Amino acid sequence: MKSDKIFVIEDNETMRLGISESLKRDGYTIFAFDNGPDALKNYLVNPVPAAIIDLKMEPIDGIQILEELKKLNPKIEVIMISAYGTVETAVKAMQLGACDFLTKPFSNEELRLKVKKVFEKILNEQKIESLIEQNRILSEELYTGYDDMIGSSDAIKKVFGVIEQVADKGSVVLIQGESGTGKELAALAIHKKSRRVSEPFIKINCGALNENLLESELFGHEKGAFTGAIKNKKGRFELADKGTLFLDEIGDVSPAMQVKLLRVLQEGEFERVGGEETLKTDVRIICATNRDLHKLISEGKFREDLYYRLSVIPIDIPPLRKRKEDIVSLVEHFLKKTAEKNHMTCRRINKEGLKLLIEYPWPGNIREMENLMERLSVISIGEEIEAESVAQHLGQTKTFFNNNGNLPLEDAVYSYERNLIVEAMRKAGGVKNRAAKILGIGTSVLYYKLEKFGLL
Repeated sequence: MKSDKIFVIEDNETMRLGISESLKRDGYTIFAFDNGPDALKNYLVNPVPAAIIDLKMEPIDGIQILEELKKLNPKIEVIMISAYGTVETAVKAMQLGACDFLTKPFSNEELRLKVKKVFEKILNEQKIESLIEQNRILSEELYTGYDDMIGSSDAIKKVFGVIEQVADKGSVVLIQGESGTGKELAALAIHKKSRRVSEPFIKINCGALNENLLESELFGHEKGAFTGAIKNKKGRFELADKGTLFLDEIGDVSPAMQVKLLRVLQEGEFERVGGEETLKTDVRIICATNRDLHKLISEGKFREDLYYRLSVIPIDIPPLRKRKEDIVSLVEHFLKKTAEKNHMTCRRINKEGLKLLIEYPWPGNIREMENLMERLSVISIGEEIEAESVAQHLGQTKTFFNNNGNLPLEDAVYSYERNLIVEAMRKAGGVKNRAAKILGIGTSVLYYKLEKFGLL
């Protein structure tokens, strides 16, 4: 049973009793009044989180009651009801802070559904308030040993624990997670805590290169091996000898290249493109992907034997939406980082802005957050960043074509373009070349834009 309290302020006795009895059956505690002044007096000693108010009443009407309740508690959720509902009246009520408007006659089921949504919203607000407070309390306990990999949530602590456990073992590691979750940071943390820390940490994005370029980048080439090969070139496996080689986007590697990688992993040797000499290498391999390798295996697009070679030590990096406890701390971290980089005063985001950030799903994860914090810091005036600015740059205005001139053109275009790219990536299941086709742009252009918007 619920313990949620509601004021019902309605001068029609039949309507007042009907609403009260219907909501009581759902477990709500009802305080019913036939006029506004009595309800306002009672609120001073018995504050409640929600109210249902009739529009036409004496001696003061519902709009006045709404205004007075909002003065006493700006967070109170109010549903206005009226037999004389007009668009203008509903709009005015909403502008004054009402969360909904019902026109009489309405069904009990419709009212109950509206009230249920109100209390779901209140519960969510309470959870967010609790998360913000928890972040404040836990800020001194943050694990900050991995650059931007900070946090105190159970999800990220589990990742830290695995890194500590495997860093010095030398085994191949497969880091899995959505784009922007910090897979490269995890790889670098493993390298820094390993015996190879004084040797090179070499990285390559396998998904950003075609097969021929990738082969040359990984294994090097001999002079004259192909047009443009004017001198011998060492590949990443040679450059990373005795150190760590980080292969990002490993799920995008072609079947032919998978065979060559499997050989290096099994035998520790390779040849440069156009060369005959077999070269040996001693590198620790760390791979990362945002693709579902099991699905790719079932589709015949990724070798099962290579998968088992790569996933000796699997690490799953949680998306930001599954570690909401860390959001406020990460926000403060990136605001401070931006301030230090740009030699400027450190901004802060107001409480309503933080709520928006906690509720936001973060499709671009940590990288998107860092990008957004830098943008907000640089363009904001004053030390405090308002919730309205946060909403605009999250693309939460309805459309950039309909913002009543409140959003500058540059910011409107930024939000609109970013939203299109996020939606295309969602439709493509995170596969970048598929998303590029949806958008009608080249894959290299998409990579540039993903980086620009902090979504890569």
